[in-house]
Amino acid sequence: MKLRVLILINAAAVAITLSAVNYYFQHKWYDMMITFLVTFITSYLVFYYLIEKYIYSKIKIIYKLIHNLKLGRDLRDALGEHISADPINDVEKEVKEWARLKKSEIDELKKQEKFRRDFLSNISHEFKTPLFAIQGYIEALQDDGFEDPEMATQFLEKASKNVDRLSYLINDLDEISKLESGEIPINYTKFKINDLIKEVFESLELKSKQHNIKLTFKQKYDDPIFVNADREKIRQVLVNLIDNSFKYGKEGGNTAVSLFTLHDQVLIEVTDDGIGIEEKYLPRLFERFFRTDSSRSRQIGGSGLGLAIVKHIIEAHQQTISVRSTETLGSTFGFTLEMAKQTLPFPNIPVLKS
Repeated sequence: MKLRVLILINAAAVAITLSAVNYYFQHKWYDMMITFLVTFITSYLVFYYLIEKYIYSKIKIIYKLIHNLKLGRDLRDALGEHISADPINDVEKEVKEWARLKKSEIDELKKQEKFRRDFLSNISHEFKTPLFAIQGYIEALQDDGFEDPEMATQFLEKASKNVDRLSYLINDLDEISKLESGEIPINYTKFKINDLIKEVFESLELKSKQHNIKLTFKQKYDDPIFVNADREKIRQVLVNLIDNSFKYGKEGGNTAVSLFTLHDQVLIEVTDDGIGIEEKYLPRLFERFFRTDSSRSRQIGGSGLGLAIVKHIIEAHQQTISVRSTETLGSTFGFTLEMAKQTLPFPNIPVLKS
């Protein structure tokens, strides 16, 4: 309700009351009308002055402050000074909206704080494990004085493996940082996703035999499928997902890669028949260092950042990745890529000779 309408209603209420009392005692219509007019004008002026000075002006200040806080300086300067036609009504909406936004911001900050604490705890643990191992092997070698060459060689090999693990951690963290900041550009090219999958299979053939897991490429159509993406980054996505299926697959199991053509996208799925993942863990699966089974994961090795890197690469392509899984039955990771339009050659047109 606008200020003037509010004041008019209050002034009219006072004027009607006093004029009715006057008529009750005087029984004169003329006196009643004079009382009504004088009271109405006086009440309107007094109410307008008091409400404007002590209430309305302060409400306008509150409204202006909240409105400017919501907009921000840059947007406020672009739009210019904003004055509400009805700040009394609008201030309630602004306060509720402002409170809702602040609550949302606080909840998000709490989530980020929890993520930060978990991340620092995880990264400190990931770094301490190989560092303490290296320290232990070096101290053992110093105490032994290299008197047992065979033992010294074994300790050096183990220390070397832990150094490699530290190197993987640092490289993966650096890559995630660059992906988040946009330092690593996405070099889009048109290529056959079928050929890339076969290349990845060839590169992981030895590793699949070591894990006794069979690699299968399932394709709905035999025709080549072209996509627009960064070929090397998608290679890394496929390698990480297939390597993940090796780590959590079962002996004598199977890992299958499937292709499905959608309207303007290609869906690539990597499916294994391994141990599977509990449903409660699925929302956090792409978090850095998140592990469903920490003891087994660390025995297997790896930086614990593979799935986080996969998610960042796919999101950098402005595509989506998802996972579905059932315990003891296996898991399926699926991601989409933009399908490239195939340019068909012009048909041979016979030339008519005169």
